[in-house]
Amino acid sequence: MSRLEAVIFDVDGTLVDSERDGHRVAFNAAFEEAGLSDRWDVATYGRLLKITGGAKRLASWFESTGRSPIESTELAERLHKRKTQIMRRLIEDGQVHARPGAHQLIHQIEASGVQVHVATTGTRAWVEPLLERAFGNRFHTVVTGTEVPDLKPSPAAYLEVLRRTGCPPEDAVAVEDSANGVRAAVAADLRCLAAHNPYTCDDDLSGAELVAKGLDDPALVAWFHRRLRSRCRPNE
Repeated sequence: MSRLEAVIFDVDGTLVDSERDGHRVAFNAAFEEAGLSDRWDVATYGRLLKITGGAKRLASWFESTGRSPIESTELAERLHKRKTQIMRRLIEDGQVHARPGAHQLIHQIEASGVQVHVATTGTRAWVEPLLERAFGNRFHTVVTGTEVPDLKPSPAAYLEVLRRTGCPPEDAVAVEDSANGVRAAVAADLRCLAAHNPYTCDDDLSGAELVAKGLDDPALVAWFHRRLRSRCRPNE
């Protein structure tokens, strides 16, 4: 196995518990402020997560509820801007938290001299303050959907991280939570570890080298322990 030089994390549902009690809450607040009757319960939002990108998710929902394509797109763009503002407020209020095991895993990786990066389809307007509040300034490279509009399962975000860092894909591993994320990582020729959450536990994650229940899953922790230990002891 190639020497491990970089770990590239997804954000939503991977590093942070942001979907159910973060984004979903922000979307519903944006609906209410706009005087719309639309509301996304936990199950509905889980189904909508198959659509990557908040604005696309909104547009698809509006079309499915009878709006025209033009009206749906315009309404989605307007609501998504407001939703992002609300999401930032939730982050500032400490309502979005790191997943169990995230801090410990990142610390373990950093202590071995391996760089940690981010490749997400989320917009920088909320990703940056979330990472700063939840983890501090610990990521060497952060690529978001603001810079790379081709959303997962496109490999574009991962390819951009590799381009910026100069790291060969065989020397890196991606950590994801969803089918779209795993497909994106594999399309970028990356090994991928999947740490699913309640929303993605039924996703097809077969493209991942390892499927774990979370970042604190003993199998995932052991995977990193073996690779990082061998990195620190190259003569083994």
